[in-house]
Order: sequence, then C-alpha cells, then structure tokens
Amino acid sequence: MRKITATVHLGAPPVWAVLERRLFDALDEAWRAFAARYCGPDGRLIFHGQGEERDGADDFYEAFFNWPVLYQLGGADDLLEAAKHHWEGVTAQLTELGYLVEEFERGYDWFHQGESLLLFYGICAADPRDERFRDLARRFAGFYLPGSANYDAEHDLIRAPHNGAGGPRYGLQREWASYHADLDSMRPYGLPLRDLPGITAWADLADPGNAARMGAAMSERLGRGDVAINLAATSLAVNAWLYDGDDRYRDWALRYIGAWQERAAANHGVLPDNVGPSGKVGELHGGRWYGGTYGWQWPHGLYSVGAAAAIAAVNAHLLTGDQAALAIGRDPLDTVYGHARQAPVTGTEMSTSDRWLAELGEEAGRPTMLVPNRHDDRGWFDFQPPQLGLPVWLWHTGLAGQDADRIDRLQAASGYDWTTVRAFRNKEEAGHEAPWLEFLRGANPGFPEAMLATALGQVQRRMALIEADHADLSTIHVHHWQRLNPVLTEALLQLVTGTPQVLYNGGLLPTRLAYFDADRHRPGLPADVAALVDSVRPDGVRVELVNLGLSRTRRVVVQAGAFGEHDIDRAVVTGAEPGYPGDPRSYTAPPITEAEREVAVGGPRLLVELPPGRRIRLDLHTTARVRTPSHQHY
Repeated sequence: MRKITATVHLGAPPVWAVLERRLFDALDEAWRAFAARYCGPDGRLIFHGQGEERDGADDFYEAFFNWPVLYQLGGADDLLEAAKHHWEGVTAQLTELGYLVEEFERGYDWFHQGESLLLFYGICAADPRDERFRDLARRFAGFYLPGSANYDAEHDLIRAPHNGAGGPRYGLQREWASYHADLDSMRPYGLPLRDLPGITAWADLADPGNAARMGAAMSERLGRGDVAINLAATSLAVNAWLYDGDDRYRDWALRYIGAWQERAAANHGVLPDNVGPSGKVGELHGGRWYGGTYGWQWPHGLYSVGAAAAIAAVNAHLLTGDQAALAIGRDPLDTVYGHARQAPVTGTEMSTSDRWLAELGEEAGRPTMLVPNRHDDRGWFDFQPPQLGLPVWLWHTGLAGQDADRIDRLQAASGYDWTTVRAFRNKEEAGHEAPWLEFLRGANPGFPEAMLATALGQVQRRMALIEADHADLSTIHVHHWQRLNPVLTEALLQLVTGTPQVLYNGGLLPTRLAYFDADRHRPGLPADVAALVDSVRPDGVRVELVNLGLSRTRRVVVQAGAFGEHDIDRAVVTGAEPGYPGDPRSYTAPPITEAEREVAVGGPRLLVELPPGRRIRLDLHTTARVRTPSHQHY
C-alpha cells in the first residue's frame, strides 16, 4: 500500500474541519444520552405499550438505524458494540412481542422491513469479521432463495406483499379488517381501492358495511401476489453475497430484479406495482398495472415504488458493475418526469405537503417542477417536487452521463435556490441533496460550514427534546424514539465520503470513499482528523485531509469505494514549499505555500500519514470496478 506523508502546515484551521470534529464529538455524546434515557440494561427500548398485530417492528430498530454508519465514519470506539447490543436487545424484545421468528420479521411489507434492516446492514458492513452477524446475513437471505416458502421460482415472484421468516403472510393487519373513515392518518392518501361499488369517497367509509367491505377487499387483493416494493428484499441477498461472493445470492437477486424489469418492458417501460399469483400483472386488479400494496395508486406511489426500484438498481449494479443494470431505477423517474408541471407547493393539493413546506421554506410559494407521485383510473395525480435522493443515488452509483443530465434537468426546472441549506430534518435524515450537488459543481463554496452548522443545530434540538420528554411510556407511539434519535449522518456522509444519505427503505451504502484508522485497526477517521470531498467525477474524487491535533501523528487509510471495488491509479497530492513557520522574531507568519506532485498508487487503498497540524489534498484518479465488491476490514 502506497504511503504519503502530509507536509503542508495547517496554520489557521479551516472552519469546516473544526465544525466536523465538533459534530463527531456532539454525536458521540448524544447517542450515549439517548441510550441512557430510553434503553434498558439489555439494550431493548423501554416500552410498556401494546403493539399492533403486524405494524411496528421497524420502528424499534429505526431508533438506531444510523449508529453503525457513524462508527464507520469515525464515531466512538464503543459505538459498534453499542449498536450490536441494541440490535440484540430489540430483537429479543420484538420476539417476545410476537413480531419476529428466528430473529427475523415474521411477515410484513418491504416498505417497512427495509427501514428496520438498515441497522443490521450497517453492523454487517462495519464488522464483517463478526461470525454471528455473517451467519445471520446468510440465514436471512435464505428466506428468499429458490426453494424457500416465500419465492415462487416458476413465476419468479415473492408470493405475498407481507412476507418474512414465516413465509408468505397472506392478508393485511387485522386493524384494517374494517377500513373506516376514522383512520385519520390514512385520510390524506384516499381510498386504497377505487373500484368498489358504492365507495367512491372517503366519507363513504363512515358506513360500517362499507368499511367492512373495503377491509375484506383489501385483504384479498392487497394481501396476495407480488408487489414492486418487494424489490427491496434483494438487499438481503446482496448483503450476504458481500461476505464471500456466494453465487446463490447474486443469481437470485439478479433473477428477481430481471423479472420485474421484463414486466416493465412489457408495460411500455413503466414499472408495474403488482403481479398476481399466476404471474400476471394486474391479475388481482382488473388488469391494471397499478393498485398493489404500497404501489402507484396507494398510499405513496413514487415514494415507495421509486425507492424500491432505486434500491434494486444499486444492488444490481453492485453485483454486475453494468450501467444497464440501473435501468430499473431510471424507468420510474423518467416516467413521472415526463408528466411534470410548474406550480407552487402552496396552493397545490398533495399528500405530503408538510415535508415540502419544511424543505423549501420561504420558497414554497414559488412555481417549481412538480411531478406526479401516483396513478389511478383517472391518470397521474398527487403532484409534488421530485425527491432528489432517488436520481442522486443513480448518479452516485454509476456516475453515468445520462444520470448527471437528469439531475441537470431537474435543477433547471426548479423554482427554488439549490444553494440554500435549510434547518430541517425529515424521517430519512435526508433532503439536503440540492445544496450538496451545487457544492460539488463548485457553485456553493459555503456549503460545508452551513451544512455542519445545521447538523449541529439539529443535534442540539434533539437533545433539548430528550431533556423535555416526559411522555408516558405505557402510551407512547412507536415512532416516538426515532423522532428523538440524535444521531445524524447525512452531513458526514456527504462531506467525508462524497456519498448521499442511504436509501431509507432498505438500501445498502456503497460510499465513494471509505477510511480506516491504521493505528487502531478499525473503520473511520482517526481522532483529530477531518475530511472534505469537494469533487466527484467519473474518473476520480478529490478530498482534503486535516489533522487538527497539536502533538500526535495520525495515520489514515483512504479506500476507493466502501467495498474495495475501485482502484486508485494515481494521486495528485499537495506538498509544502519552504518558508513556514518563519522567523520567531516576526510578528506575523509567512504565507503557507504548496506545490503539487503526482504519485502512482495502483490499488484500492492509500496510507496517509498526517503529522500534527498538517493537511493534504488528494486528487485521486480512479478506475471503477476493478475487483468484486466485498465487505472490508482492516
């Protein structure tokens, strides 16, 4: 492994580096406070309420979803063991509540299962030498391979929208047996099925007979057959494959993704959301390609279908390295973008306006690009601003020209300023893609400081909410903890690794760069070290590393790709010119000057030695997909 020593003196430390290290410190303090307030000695969440029949397991895991990611970035040494401890505690807790079988979801939809598995995937990536989690990864993936109860190999489908360790779990949760008008949280999404005689508006569900008919029809039609959100199950197989390259997992994932891509091709390029038990699209919905569980019609449309398709696209690309594998994620986006219109968020009826009012702030009243999120017999509807995380992940994965062009078109059609960093945090802990992209373009130089300051402000708010929390633990909603989780990773992923926030409904996390502490033999940046990725391009990435310490040399391994799949061919690095620190009799320091030189690397990793108070800029020229991706350790 090539070694480079930083020689450029730091002088006045850059503000972004000071803020970044402050954020690491704040997050490490915050997760300890959260665990002390909400968790028992065995790692489980303190909860005395009643669980629903099927819904809720995801919410317990989501309270810790990004803790392993913080560890991989450079969080506290004991954070990984804490994440494992809470996974074990919550798993035992959910088993007692009846949600799990063999430590895995008994049977629920993949919109929610994907959320719950982010914690598990993060642990696997952070510590691939842990044999228990490796064995769990293989066992969990095995629930979906050919020959399993869940998978119909004859028709290449997963047999039910609700599935898991117990096999296909037909029907829906019993709480929806009577789907009535008092379900206020579901009212914004309208009727789940829109072809039942006598039920044409939400108010019709106030009639008990209508509510019972709707519930029965939902169980029969939304509780059987395959649905597009099941594509997120492929992350289980890819996660298992990343351990040792077992072809069984790769072959199943590609086979299942390929089956859905064929269905999209047969549907004029539009990814359908449902397949009946006999393998026919629309079999349970009068021939309609829309109408399935968490599909185009109800409740979320693009938000769920697009996310599952993007996850599948990233997984297929990881398995093959083929740009064409991204098609399944591109198709839903291009479909809805083709129906875009210009209108303001304020004054436009949409199912999730509160999200966009927060993200766009004072600019929500300006006309901007809105795209339909849903489709029913009347056509496309529920127009909202494009959710940037989906196209950004396609671009990040392949760095292809067509994906960069798609983002350029979105930016040109937007009516709001892409450079503004707003102080909000949504459920996915995402939404700041626009100002980050502008920074990578070179058009938003103040982004690192603004984003890090915003993240620190959000940590402070979460800690204040925890301090003010006096909720009755026998009556709290299961979303309570995730709303208070003070760990934020979006800013660090963007700035440290050049990567967007993880796809929340079950995505893996192939970061642009990864780091290892060469002295402590663990993932992440060493203490005192800050990193800033300011350029990402198809043939490379540029990063600056800073050691803010005053007395200790730090050694950091820089790796191209989270899974070691890329090579660093060469690096253009900065070195110091003579002159600093100058004559001690002078009242001012001389300017710090530097020169560039090129070094050959020829491998996935580069060892950088950072003496105290030194910095280095590395312009890494890379070749993509030189080797098979795998979970990495050091």
